[in-house]
Amino acid sequence: MSSRPMEEDGARNEEEEFNTGPLSILMMSVKNHTQVLINCRNNRKLFGTVRAFDRHCNMVLENVKEMWTEVPRTGKGKKKAQAVNKDRFISKMFIRGDSVIIVLRNPK
Repeated sequence: MSSRPMEEDGARNEEEEFNTGPLSILMMSVKNHTQVLINCRNNRKLFGTVRAFDRHCNMVLENVKEMWTEVPRTGKGKKKAQAVNKDRFISKMFIRGDSVIIVLRNPK
């Protein structure tokens, strides 16, 4: 039996998991200030730097470019409109982990 409290042991395991497991991409972004691309459930993509995260993939992001596609509505009997790519800049944001589908590191 270990002499350290179980909470301390759990925190150490979590930190090790963050450094080696799937969440290591987020950890590297925090440490190296590199950008990640996040696909969200609302068909939007976020490109920014991770400032903080937790095991649920809740994240605080900085310098985020949010990108999405919109199809303009047309009147009756008119041709179908072309999809328009849109984006906006958000300096700081919090994203809830349940809306995250995939996180990709910047290949640079």
